[in-house]
Amino acid sequence: GNIIGSGIFISPKGVLEHTGSVGLALIIWVLGGGVAALGSLCYAELGVTIPKSGGDYSYVTEIFGGLAGFLLLWSAVLIMYPTSLAVIALTFSNYVLQPVFPNCIPPYNASRILSMVCLLLLTWVNSSSVRWATRIQDIFTAGKLLALTLIIIVGFIQIFKGNYEELTPSNAFNFWMTPSVGHLALAFLQGSFAFSGWNFLNYVTEELVDPRRQNLPRAIFISIPLVTFVYTFTNIAYFTAMSPQELLSSNAVAVTFGEKLLGYFSWVMPVSVALSTFGGINGYLFTSSRLCFSGAREGHLPSLLAMIHVKHCTPIPALLVCCLATLIIMLVGDTYTLINYVSFINYLCYGVTIIGLIVLRWKKPKIFRPIKVNLLIPITYLAFWAFLLIFSLYSEPVVCGVGLIIILTGVPVFFLGVYWRNKPKCVNRLIESMTCWGQKLCFVVYPQGGVAEEEEAPSARSLRPASETAAR
Repeated sequence: GNIIGSGIFISPKGVLEHTGSVGLALIIWVLGGGVAALGSLCYAELGVTIPKSGGDYSYVTEIFGGLAGFLLLWSAVLIMYPTSLAVIALTFSNYVLQPVFPNCIPPYNASRILSMVCLLLLTWVNSSSVRWATRIQDIFTAGKLLALTLIIIVGFIQIFKGNYEELTPSNAFNFWMTPSVGHLALAFLQGSFAFSGWNFLNYVTEELVDPRRQNLPRAIFISIPLVTFVYTFTNIAYFTAMSPQELLSSNAVAVTFGEKLLGYFSWVMPVSVALSTFGGINGYLFTSSRLCFSGAREGHLPSLLAMIHVKHCTPIPALLVCCLATLIIMLVGDTYTLINYVSFINYLCYGVTIIGLIVLRWKKPKIFRPIKVNLLIPITYLAFWAFLLIFSLYSEPVVCGVGLIIILTGVPVFFLGVYWRNKPKCVNRLIESMTCWGQKLCFVVYPQGGVAEEEEAPSARSLRPASETAAR
């Protein structure tokens, strides 16, 4: 549900643009799934060895220390997740408005306003109930899979009718441009945006039932091959209805596909994509708020963000911060440039985390590991990771440079906000007053452990008194 969002409806254009041929674009999609599978195997081992919510951040903090973990947290909170949320929300609004403006791009203001309304609605849902949020995720995951299944079935019908000219080897590898190695790296970045979210289950490990024995590895082993299959055959279906030039000129690939093949029922496509992206926004909000929660619990973010609602057991302050950061990002930036930013930083963080797997094997060889992958798996992933980052930096030095600068701006913030313990009393009083104000506004308390079960009685929850929170 987190992986399948807006990416499969945005990234095909970016992948095709950088590869220069249909055949190479399809290879990129398959390889993207393979790389995600390698990474997910490594994360399965990390998730059951260090069973903490927070995913990459928790593992990097545990293995490399506070500064490395904080820089990952800083880049995630500042750019990665707000940007991903903004892109998905804007895709949602564009597809919803497409039938209203069939012959032109939807107006800028209308698109932004609808995106903001959707984001605010889902922030309220996630603040009100964990159960509502997970039910929405389940329902919309089923809906988006049905939409993509419809595209794939229509694509197979087209192939059986003989409409597969663009997929024949002679046409599929007919390059209208010769892609450089740098172009291939950028194509992988565009494709990787569609696969982003494969590590999100690790962000809520503490809220899973029996993560070590069954649920975490099982969910990973089922989801990645399924998503790779769906993505590859969805792209094949696109090319049974559109030429490469038509796909590149389309601002809404699935809508163009529906208009060409579904006739009167073409309205199904924008509705299906809207449902898919709506579920994607919900999933990103759910997991990114847990990252803020974990960071605050470790003392790397203000303690207010580690507080949960007394009754609903939801991290309301963390959700509000994620919502606000996304609203700001939403007002600036081009979609495809934003994707390059977030994909570069994402891959940088993935690689550092998987390096941590190897370091943990060396530092703690005897720690209990319910899952232990062959070392060739992280080494293969890291080889690809190094290739991708080096050539992305070569092809888009400005985008990658800005990404690195964003990460490094966290260094002075860490030393001033986290490492510097003996702050002036006026600063401590200001922090305490903001914490108390936030408690009163959101009706929250600070938990010692993970988020409590929603049905659990208040007396059974492990909660820290508000006075102790203020003292922190």
